[in-house]
Amino acid sequence: MNLRDLAYLVSLAEHRHFGRAAEASFVSQPTLSTQIKKLEDELGVALVERTPRKVLLTETGREIARRARGVLAEVDEIRAIAQRTRDPEAGRLRLGVFPTLGPYLLPHLVPVVRQRFPRLELLLIEEKTEQVIRMLREGSLDVGILALPIHEESLHAEFLFEEPFVLAVPNDHPLAHRKARLKLADLEDESLLLLEDGHCLRDQALELCQLAGAGEKVGFRATSLETLRQMVAANVGITLLPTLAIKPPVARTDNVQLLEFSGHAPSRRIALVWRKSSSLGPFLERFAEVVRGLPSELLRPELAEPATTTRRKRA
Repeated sequence: MNLRDLAYLVSLAEHRHFGRAAEASFVSQPTLSTQIKKLEDELGVALVERTPRKVLLTETGREIARRARGVLAEVDEIRAIAQRTRDPEAGRLRLGVFPTLGPYLLPHLVPVVRQRFPRLELLLIEEKTEQVIRMLREGSLDVGILALPIHEESLHAEFLFEEPFVLAVPNDHPLAHRKARLKLADLEDESLLLLEDGHCLRDQALELCQLAGAGEKVGFRATSLETLRQMVAANVGITLLPTLAIKPPVARTDNVQLLEFSGHAPSRRIALVWRKSSSLGPFLERFAEVVRGLPSELLRPELAEPATTTRRKRA
């Protein structure tokens, strides 16, 4: 038994297909199949059920693959310890971020990271929160940027920033013509367009709806923020957008007005998250400082172009 064979088994468990697993492992399909068979012979048990159309792991195979992930993660940790000892700001960093934040934060963050850590290889993975947490736990990610709270004892969360929400409404919606900023009470009896299950932003929006006496628009759940934005533009309804999602380089959308909340606006709290056992802890604390150093105006919704100005330009 060797680490390479364990990696092949883990790849097969993830892809459920010899060809795709071999491609992901950068070997030929016969090579991967032969090594899996050798591993089965060595252990004296069947790890894989081979069928004409798909590959299934046996119960024993699934358990061994689960443990193999842990072994491989520990090996990566050993390599990381050695690498960070030689050069703390070089090497590879696997960063996971959830879909309603990544496309809007990364254009601002990546150039700063490249400038601060020029020898760092930053690998970016966009997944929903539960998947990022699972990958952190299993060791296939080094660090994640997630919304708090995080209910996982094995992970450390370093607070980064608080991101306010704005309300997006069509031009002809009654709320679009308000001169004063919104209060939560203004959303009472409104129906909001929300994301599908699995997005943390959906949970945050539902919590806000409950506080404001609002509800969810029945019969529609979006897969992305951009879908929500376009549904508002199509006069289907109203929705909440995080502040970073309305900042350049994001273009403004016709027939969408952005309204700010008064006082302490509804918001989400964003943190850098990593395993408590990770050897990268000291470096990731420095990485967190880089994220906190982003321009503060990125998190100020009042710097978005006012609705009145937008209407005047279109007139």
